[in-house]
Amino acid sequence: MGAYILRRLLLVVPTLLGIMVLNFALTQFVPGGPIEQVIAEMEGRGDVFRNISGGGGDAAPSTEAMALDSKYIGARGLPPQFIEQLEREFGFDKPPFERFTMMMWNYMRFDFGRSWFRSITVVDLILEKLPVSLTLGLWTTLIAYLISIPLGIRKAVHDGSRFDTWTSGAIIVGYAIPGFLFAILLIVLFAGGSYWRIFPLRGLLSGDLTGAMCAPWSDAFSLKTCVTRVIPDYFWHIALPIFALSISGFATLTLLTKNSFLDEIRKQYVMTARAKGLTERRVLYGHVFRNAMLIVISGFPAVFISVFFGGSLIIETLFSLDGLGRLGFEAAVARDYPVVFGTLYAFSLLGLVIGIVSDLTYVLIDPRIDFESRQ
Repeated sequence: MGAYILRRLLLVVPTLLGIMVLNFALTQFVPGGPIEQVIAEMEGRGDVFRNISGGGGDAAPSTEAMALDSKYIGARGLPPQFIEQLEREFGFDKPPFERFTMMMWNYMRFDFGRSWFRSITVVDLILEKLPVSLTLGLWTTLIAYLISIPLGIRKAVHDGSRFDTWTSGAIIVGYAIPGFLFAILLIVLFAGGSYWRIFPLRGLLSGDLTGAMCAPWSDAFSLKTCVTRVIPDYFWHIALPIFALSISGFATLTLLTKNSFLDEIRKQYVMTARAKGLTERRVLYGHVFRNAMLIVISGFPAVFISVFFGGSLIIETLFSLDGLGRLGFEAAVARDYPVVFGTLYAFSLLGLVIGIVSDLTYVLIDPRIDFESRQ
């Protein structure tokens, strides 16, 4: 197993390098950039993308300005020295290859630099947004597994029954409705949209409460306040976004569990166990469960990471939550490259490591699996 892990770890390097090279190369051809963003803000337009699609007429440019216009949108009439200063500040006075190698050298030391448009380091920015994404990813995954696995097992045991038919219909409906559409429905019904105002629509806690009230190392820590106010308020705020995010994952995981159990129940060793006189419960949970749940449980790390980083942008926007999904989107729109590439590097590395952890989970669940024996 050690040789397999070593091979996988060695593959992380070229894979991560390929991801960074591809995305860095794409940014060299994307219209707009940080310099155009600064110029747009100076001229009061605030958004460089409006210029890309065509804008109003400016005064006739000089020869020098025309040369600059061919390189930066909106630079017409600005002094060349000012543009050169912006290039030095953003590092665009160096060739792309040199910029990329410097960036990767810093990232190898986990030095992600500072955001170009926010007075904060990339690491601090990620830590600031982490609680929201951690909340959405953790609770969504746990709820999906805690409901889907028992439901999928019961559907497999009662395959073809009325219970199986009705629950399959409900699952298909839940899977067919996009998470963001279900979120809008919840807002309209329960968050003051048109009917009841039962749940809040902003943040993880009410304005007078902070997470420090539940942190023992904080001066604001109060056990009574934490138990009686902070924790209930926290679950009150996250109820709707978690419910909206759980729908599609819940449906997929339930059907996966059911099909896995059905495949195992029909195998010869199950018939042998029943013929020996074992109870149905012993057969189901003593023999079938480990084999059937292999693919379900081993996928937990990957499912958590996918929900954690990939599936919450629209939900965060609808429920006014400031998490990693919105951070990545806003950084890409603003061309805040330190944030874009810093988060891309960190999360890609984490995803590749999680892939190795998923393989190790297979072995922990079923020691008979040996990746080193594969040719």
